[in-house]
Amino acid sequence: MSHPDELLRIEGIRKTFPGVVALDSVDFDLRRGEVHVLLGENGAGKSTLIKMLSGAYRPDAGRVLVDGQEVRIHGAQDAQRLGIATIYQEFNLVPELTVAENIFLGRQPRRFGMIDRRRMESDAAELLERVGVGAAPHTLVRELGIARLQMVEIAKALSLDARVLIMDEPTAVLTSEEVEKLFRIVRRLREDGVAVVFITHHLEEIAALGDRVTVLRDGRSVDQVPASTPEDELVRLMVGRSIEQQYPRRTTGAGEPLLSVAGLTRQGVFHDIGFEVRAGEVVGIAGLVGAGRTEVVRAVFGADPYDTGTVRVAGTALTGHDVSAAMAAGIGLVPEDRKGQGLLLDASVAENLGLVTLRAATRAGLVDRKAQHTAAGRIAEQLGVRMAGLDQRVGTLSGGNQQKVVIGKWLLAEVRVLILDEPTRGIDVGAKVEIYELINALTAAGHAVVMVSSDLPEVLGMSDRVLVMAQGRIAGELPAHEATQDAVMALAVSAAPENTPDQADTHDRAADDQAADDEGVEGSRGH
Repeated sequence: MSHPDELLRIEGIRKTFPGVVALDSVDFDLRRGEVHVLLGENGAGKSTLIKMLSGAYRPDAGRVLVDGQEVRIHGAQDAQRLGIATIYQEFNLVPELTVAENIFLGRQPRRFGMIDRRRMESDAAELLERVGVGAAPHTLVRELGIARLQMVEIAKALSLDARVLIMDEPTAVLTSEEVEKLFRIVRRLREDGVAVVFITHHLEEIAALGDRVTVLRDGRSVDQVPASTPEDELVRLMVGRSIEQQYPRRTTGAGEPLLSVAGLTRQGVFHDIGFEVRAGEVVGIAGLVGAGRTEVVRAVFGADPYDTGTVRVAGTALTGHDVSAAMAAGIGLVPEDRKGQGLLLDASVAENLGLVTLRAATRAGLVDRKAQHTAAGRIAEQLGVRMAGLDQRVGTLSGGNQQKVVIGKWLLAEVRVLILDEPTRGIDVGAKVEIYELINALTAAGHAVVMVSSDLPEVLGMSDRVLVMAQGRIAGELPAHEATQDAVMALAVSAAPENTPDQADTHDRAADDQAADDEGVEGSRGH
């Protein structure tokens, strides 16, 4: 029996791509005036499903009904005619045009055959007011920040009389205040009878905004539950297993010091940094954004220069600002910006996995491709990289799988000290646990791990010791059993001058301000 308010229903939708079943008999329904959350890990099929509704993909089987009538959505025009609007993470706006021109692109009101600018701008002003955006209709879109761009997209959807608004990870790149504002708009739209499909990775947003939740797993719809469902139950539905322990750290006992840093200083950036990491140990580095954590680990890896101090690996001093020397000594770095620094997005999985070991795989100036391919296959399997094959382009993998490839290239190189900078930023729950298990495997094999993370529960859950940085210095060190959120935060603000609140605020904003992209690299807000 369908619900009297039902606007849209999807029955038994199936969609395959070469080598991959993206959706397998998925059911979903949407009612007027509700926020229906679509939940699932990366690669569960959320993006494929919304691309069906927006007309970008066509289903191989199954049917879509709007107002009880079966429809075929063969492109953006069909979706628009049915009142379905999608706001993707990559906004569909033209930077060089004004806000009003973007809202009415291709549908400008005309008078005597000419574009009626006055009417276009007054209509735009009305829509902008409805979504609460303080931007003038004649402002150029390139002058707007991300939050306002999103509001312009919503205004554009309303101008098309959208009855169904699909929002793909809309909060991933917003600060907490901007998220609140967005929620107010979505609630207002719901009151006006608009049906909203909302995709998010932030479980706390579900109860705050949603009415119902459909959970996708491995391309199937596994359940539909109320938005008030407890978070751990939602996680269990998403990953198909209960994450009893979200941070499955297994300590193996510390051995010999593998990394020793002493007196490391770079004027104006960090000062007198000293610490040591032993074999089998995970040392976490916590602190507010701007405390100098990334700068220190980049200097240790030789990517950035430093003025004074020493870095030793297994007792041998390294020459400063020399990445090759650091790599030869066995240090690896998984950078915060995996897309910009950790991967060649256009290259294949196999080529990316072989980036570090290229030197070792070269015989008489020729790369032993067969040996490299075999090794890459072994590591990809060990890491559980979900892919069509080793030749798949890395840029087409989900965020969690991209991160596994970045870590995998260092595993292939048999690194002794692995530095992870924000290792699980923008990765869903299931993939996080897999990455934590990799960390366990590394330390169990006698390697050392240094982990920088703005996700405090992660630092506390996965570290054997926590170093806390404040203002470019180490403010203190806490053993795992003493490291609580309060103890870490107390140290993180300890060396800060009078303007501490601003810094904490900057931290929240920066931790919230993660870029995201389609079905992959989601921003994870440090809670």
